Amino acid sequence: MTLRTQKRRRREAKTDYKLRIGLLKSGLKRIAIRKTNTHIILQLIESKEAQDSVIYGLTSKVLLKKGFGEGQLKSISAAYLTGKIFGEEIIRKKIGGEFILDLGMAIHHPGGRIYSAAKGLVDAGLKIRIDEKVFPKENKIKIKNMEKK
Repeated sequence: MTLRTQKRRRREAKTDYKLRIGLLKSGLKRIAIRKTNTHIILQLIESKEAQDSVIYGLTSKVLLKKGFGEGQLKSISAAYLTGKIFGEEIIRKKIGGEFILDLGMAIHHPGGRIYSAAKGLVDAGLKIRIDEKVFPKENKIKIKNMEKK
């Protein structure tokens, strides 16, 4: 990647290279959590020699296949359930160890969708270093609009 490309990606708010270097130096697999206008996306990413490879990925669309209603697939409840399902799949696939969260450059607020998905990951049993103060309150996570059909 050329210097010109790096400057362009930073200017377009796509890559924070200072943060990326820190993530790469940790040597841990990372879980990227991204939110779109309609879904939550989770990916397990491994970096070797600064080359990223996605080991496993999941979106909140999986909730429809699991039998949950047509509730919003981007809500706090949907993010929590997606994180929990993702975490259970990682454990089922026997991908162990400690993970680091990659929240990207999106603006994230304590108690929001990103941290709701992170709480689902922790509740599923993954080892992630995160302060529990940023998790949403239990009454916000309550799955009111995500009833099973």
